Amino acid sequence: MSDKKMTSSRRHHLKSLILGIAKDLLSAEQKQTEVDRVNYMEEKCPPLSLPGSVQELQELCKELHQKIDVVDEERYDMSLKVAKSDKEIEDLKIKVQDLIGKFKKPALKKVRMSADSMLQALLGSKHKVSLDLRANLKQVKKEVKEEDKEAVGDWRKNIEDKAGMGGRKKMFESEA
Repeated sequence: MSDKKMTSSRRHHLKSLILGIAKDLLSAEQKQTEVDRVNYMEEKCPPLSLPGSVQELQELCKELHQKIDVVDEERYDMSLKVAKSDKEIEDLKIKVQDLIGKFKKPALKKVRMSADSMLQALLGSKHKVSLDLRANLKQVKKEVKEEDKEAVGDWRKNIEDKAGMGGRKKMFESEA
């Protein structure tokens, strides 16, 4: 056995020390957030002093409405920034997955379905579409050229037919 192995009592002791430190850090962080919250509220929300006259009260309401509009605009801007950041995070996660290349492909089951039943499953029972795949195929007809068959024949016979004056006469007759 190696000498570097830690005993269970030592491991438990270290674990308890780490948990104690973490607990202290969490409590300090909670106190700090509470102090920050109180300071923020004092800064943004000064104590309210209600005026005595109706005119001053209406002016106070207008000021409060303007402040509410400003806060709503800031909230909207922040929500857009958060949404944009979330989208970027998702895109980056997808890129990381692409780079790693470790996709777990689900096991697919074999299903025997006709094209009509697939369309009915996809489009619902409202749409009745019959799909004849063979009807949509392009019809191609092979044309066999007769000239090629004649050219492939005996070349000596072709030359003998066109040789001499008789051959020229045949050439002129065939062109005319």
